[in-house]
Amino acid sequence: MSGVPQRTLLLWCPDWPVLAAEIVDGVPATDPVVVLHANRVIACSERARAEGIRRGLRRREAQGRCPHLTVVDHDPGRDVRAFEPVVAAVEEVVAGVEVIRPGACATAARGPSRYLGGEEAAAERIVEHVAQSCAVESQAGIADGVFAAGLAAREGRIVAPGGTREFLAARPVEALGRPALADLLRRLGVRTLGEFAALPAGDVLARFGFDGALAHRLAGGRDDRPLAVRQPPADLTVTADYDEPVDRVDAAAFAARMLAERLHERLAGYGLACTRLGIEAVTAHGQELHRVWRHDGLLTAAAIADRVRWQLDGWLSGSNGRGGTRPARPTAGIVRLRLVPDGVLAQAGLQPGLWGETGEERERAHRALSRVQGILGPEAVVTAVLGGGRSPADQVRLVPWGDERAPARPGPPPLPPAAASPSRAPVPAASPSPAASLVPGVGAAPGAASASVVVPAGGGARRRAGRGRAVAEPPWPGRIPPPSPAVVLPTPLPADVRDAAGEPVVVSARLAVSAAPARLTVGDGRPAEITGWAGPWPVDERWWAPAEARRRARFQVSLADGAALLLAVEGGQWLVEAIYD
Repeated sequence: MSGVPQRTLLLWCPDWPVLAAEIVDGVPATDPVVVLHANRVIACSERARAEGIRRGLRRREAQGRCPHLTVVDHDPGRDVRAFEPVVAAVEEVVAGVEVIRPGACATAARGPSRYLGGEEAAAERIVEHVAQSCAVESQAGIADGVFAAGLAAREGRIVAPGGTREFLAARPVEALGRPALADLLRRLGVRTLGEFAALPAGDVLARFGFDGALAHRLAGGRDDRPLAVRQPPADLTVTADYDEPVDRVDAAAFAARMLAERLHERLAGYGLACTRLGIEAVTAHGQELHRVWRHDGLLTAAAIADRVRWQLDGWLSGSNGRGGTRPARPTAGIVRLRLVPDGVLAQAGLQPGLWGETGEERERAHRALSRVQGILGPEAVVTAVLGGGRSPADQVRLVPWGDERAPARPGPPPLPPAAASPSRAPVPAASPSPAASLVPGVGAAPGAASASVVVPAGGGARRRAGRGRAVAEPPWPGRIPPPSPAVVLPTPLPADVRDAAGEPVVVSARLAVSAAPARLTVGDGRPAEITGWAGPWPVDERWWAPAEARRRARFQVSLADGAALLLAVEGGQWLVEAIYD
């Protein structure tokens, strides 16, 4: 690392785990309170410190010093949730905030100091704003680097530019926050950060390792790590205020449609989709109404509008459906309506269907395809399901539209997008090596050509992973090397393969090729010159069941006209199984 440490302003909230317990759980922080983790005190209130309690004490010893002590278990999630409003308040004053940990956040000091009238004025402004917005006491410190700014914040001090090294020199080695290293340095006679920084950097690295070398740089004031500023969460809620209270269902329906379109456009702008919707309303008399609607799929603009209209109809009409008591109608019309996308997910993480998102377009396509099936039969519209197998035909199963899309055989685990099948590469020279491949790449065999209507999966084949975890699938040794052929023939075509002398090419039981393939004739067609070939790849299936046993070998060949074919020889007969694109 190199460079000059950045002037950093760090905001520190003392005893934050205790304050978080007060904010979230209502534990009074003015009483003796300790937060325990692994049966040891990690934070305590000011009253608890007055009773002689310090960090690191065991629970029994702390309770012995203060019998009326309030004990709270450590909850990192609670600390983070409680600190989020503080960070949001800081972001209202400055931009580019990095959360160091719950209770401490940092930002570059240059910008705030320039437009707020100096570093001291910037620190005071941020502390005051946090106190007014969140009712939380805090201290700010400014120094060169995050580490020194954190120590300065504990004293509410602004270290002059260039004075960070002297500021750190008198601090004890425990300030590094590395207990094991601090204990070792103490036993070696190194008690302050200044003494530690005076040691040769090479010797520190050799003796204490990389982490010790990093601590050595911090002790010397050479903390030049750039701030990892966070991206403020987007405000996705939409709100509408009405001068005239809305008390009629038709007017509420119109308001719902307009607000739903705004919400859908805002979500689309961030590439998000809504799965759970919160509807909030405020009446002219201050009455607050709230309801959450959940949907298994994606809420389109029309779906959002319908749910808002239904909810407003229920509120304004005072009806709760069949039976039961009718809830009281609001005493006044609605003056504010607010939609909160309570559950969102990234659109990029969804598998798009053939007709776009799930919604009206997909339903229309489903009705059309179902009508075709009703006229021509269920097998007239099929979808291709990828699975396992050693041949292209085995790896695809055509399933009638609407039936369960389960593979006939388990397939290999899904591959990342970077491993998608590329276009065909140049054919290598004639090579009888089984390891040679005509076209490199990775992929699974696509569906076979069919007289029926073949429709891609409407929602795409989902990963057999369940929320992103890949599930191991059995491999298929002996399957054809990737990439997949573009066309898989429903019925293989007979072929004739001959060598340069015009003699038939024969593959022995030991996979010995009699001669290099030179010409190929498919059916009654004209002979074509073979310019490249690879193989053989043997397949010996179900050898333990003689009635079902099948033994064959495959070849990939490239012809002079640019075509590439997948051939198989079985029982001395050559067949064309598939065609590469």
